[in-house]
Amino acid sequence: MKVEKKFVHLEPELFLKEALNLVQKAQEKGIYLRILGALAVYLHTEHAPEQRKLFFSLGRLGEGQPIFTDLDLMAYSRQAVEVRKFLEKEMGYKPNVYVNSIFAFRRNIFQHPQGLFDVDIFYDLLDFSHPVEFGRVPGKGRLEVDFPTISLADVVLEKLQIHEINRKDLIDLLVLFASHPFSESEEKESINVAHISRTLAGSWGFWYDACMNLNKLLSFATEAKESGSIENALYDMVNKQTEFLLKRIEEEPKTPQWVKRSRKGTSIPWYKEVEEVER
Repeated sequence: MKVEKKFVHLEPELFLKEALNLVQKAQEKGIYLRILGALAVYLHTEHAPEQRKLFFSLGRLGEGQPIFTDLDLMAYSRQAVEVRKFLEKEMGYKPNVYVNSIFAFRRNIFQHPQGLFDVDIFYDLLDFSHPVEFGRVPGKGRLEVDFPTISLADVVLEKLQIHEINRKDLIDLLVLFASHPFSESEEKESINVAHISRTLAGSWGFWYDACMNLNKLLSFATEAKESGSIENALYDMVNKQTEFLLKRIEEEPKTPQWVKRSRKGTSIPWYKEVEEVER
């Protein structure tokens, strides 16, 4: 069921402060909570004010609208009971009883005590058009790679898995590519292209949509440059990064499963249909 989008009713810096307070207090209790999506990108552009401004100048959610819809967090299902107790009992967040009952150890939704924003918590993986996996064992998964967000490579995969990518997600990728270098390993404030390439080499469908989305990013960046919405230097950076990632993905040796699935191509569905959760 399609529902109307909500917005965060806080200025970005105050929203970020609230989010950081939440994940930091959880961390102190041994609970793994990591920030996803646009807010993760926003946090990682503290060192790059020109790139951060693109959220506003490009109008991420539309001209005159806020730039965030809610707070997305990743956690481990083995800590789901602890997560719910922490948010409800200690932080005063209000549970969405319907969603939390139906999805239990897959996904939970809570509301800020003053109703300023919703918190959407995913457990173990993002399972939309294509799965982005983080592991299931606290202390042994990908949530340990970075803090207070998921890794930048996982943010990229989060965006590339979308079969019908939209403008706001292209803006997130554009800002991220304009502000961070690539690397072949997990390095602070860099994007691990080896992890991205290995992940896509195991799934033809994910690879196909990711490549389509990167080409859409190239087109979007060109349109933004031609309209004067992005400076030439930032455009050149995004274009260079995107083309490099496409080449790196193409060169990664593919798994037997990828090769087998590639033979059928788009003649059969290669992505999962996604339905909006009723809140």
